[in-house]
Amino acid sequence: MNKFETAKRIIDCGVVAIIRAESPQQALKVAEAAKAGGIDVIEITMTVPDALSVIKELRKVYANDEIVIGAGTVLDAGTARAAMLAGAEFIVSPNFDREIVRLCNLYRKVTMQGAMSVTEIVDVLESGADFVKLFPGSAFGPSFVKAVLAPLPQAPLVPTGGVSLENVGEWIKAGCLAVGVGGELTKGASSGDFSRIEETARKFIEAVRQAKKQS
Repeated sequence: MNKFETAKRIIDCGVVAIIRAESPQQALKVAEAAKAGGIDVIEITMTVPDALSVIKELRKVYANDEIVIGAGTVLDAGTARAAMLAGAEFIVSPNFDREIVRLCNLYRKVTMQGAMSVTEIVDVLESGADFVKLFPGSAFGPSFVKAVLAPLPQAPLVPTGGVSLENVGEWIKAGCLAVGVGGELTKGASSGDFSRIEETARKFIEAVRQAKKQS
């Protein structure tokens, strides 16, 4: 998959499932449930035990690009390269790391870099990153997006943290291209209630779809 297809898949889906799990097995089950619920953009964070093996396994299971697989909580270029070799099509960082952006651009992989202020957002844009991960979203809210997009309408914002079923529509209507959803989506994992994850995924997809129609 080339990076333009990856970026389009992220925008078209509108929801990135951020998976933090206690084991590789749990991460795989959460990914399966999210996919069953309609979310086909899956981010495996590097905090998951043996995260690279999870990415490799997902690449095998979904060999025909049924899902777009990414690596999250990537803090350095070495980890980014390892994730790419494991099969990650996009790289997400909670902060801004210029070396990660350079590496992703070299290998034509999508990157989403974290930012918390207008200055940081501009730095990410200048670096050539594909998306700006607005993090933590809970510190701002959708009104911040509107304020940022007034002087920076070209900013491809993807908020993470603080995105819920109650406010996801407002984030999209404010101008975000997509949202990242973690704990709100994966609440059922600890108790083994993966059907709950699937149902929550469906609700997020529907809420985003409705918000896009109204935007």
